Amino acid sequence: MRSVTSNAGRAAIGAFAVLTDQDIAPQELAAALEERGFESCFLGEHSHVPVRREAEDPQLVMRSLDPFIALTAMAMATDRLRVGTGVALIPQRDPIHTAKEVATLDLLSGGRVLLGVGAGWQREEMRNHGTDPETRYTLLRERVLAMKVIWTSEQAEFHGRLVDFDPIMQWPKPVQRPHPPVLIGGRGRIARRHLLEFGDGWMPTPGPMDELEADVQQVREEAGARGRGRIPVTMMLPEPGADQVARAVEAGADRVLLMLPSAGRDEVLRFLDAHAPLTGGAPS
Repeated sequence: MRSVTSNAGRAAIGAFAVLTDQDIAPQELAAALEERGFESCFLGEHSHVPVRREAEDPQLVMRSLDPFIALTAMAMATDRLRVGTGVALIPQRDPIHTAKEVATLDLLSGGRVLLGVGAGWQREEMRNHGTDPETRYTLLRERVLAMKVIWTSEQAEFHGRLVDFDPIMQWPKPVQRPHPPVLIGGRGRIARRHLLEFGDGWMPTPGPMDELEADVQQVREEAGARGRGRIPVTMMLPEPGADQVARAVEAGADRVLLMLPSAGRDEVLRFLDAHAPLTGGAPS
């Protein structure tokens, strides 16, 4: 695993992207990342753009690829690159289908999946999926807990307020045991509560590094008070560079994700070549 070193320790260097049908192909991106020493690649998710709600970048959102299919292509093109969601919008997803998708991807990739999850913010998008925005945090919690039961039980059942099913059997089971790490996205009060209850890692929303450092310290202190081990932290950098990466490591990041341009092959490869020294890799 490639990593960057600072006075505070080491962190793996990965990438974050929103890929569309007009950008570099996912399998080509994955091969280029692995060749240059990147540890992982995370993809964002939006299913569509409601016409009545203008997105910040509607072309980028409405043309984005399904993350699990794109990540499967990326896994098949590589041997070591970890593949993840940043984040999967669980309140808009059926938990039984999603559990099978994640387990299948973990099987096909040989145990390289990282599942970032979030509650989402686009209320019109949620409503089109039949999700009440007011219940999205409860849905996120119950659906993640239900998926963990499915991944770890021969006969899984779950009885919550919004998720309820009698015993079922589902295979394949994930390669990673007990299951792929579930990384909780967000920095708010509810996200932190979820993190401490059932998260295996944290993906805080980007922000000022001083604030992130204080947040990480507080979360780890709360986790220690609850008898939990050290919570791994994955930070996304909207403006990647050596100084920013070192600062993220000092703030407590175990993994730093460089945000890639949503662009064609040539522009993305130039970006990767320029930032490959951060991983210790080098373009061929």
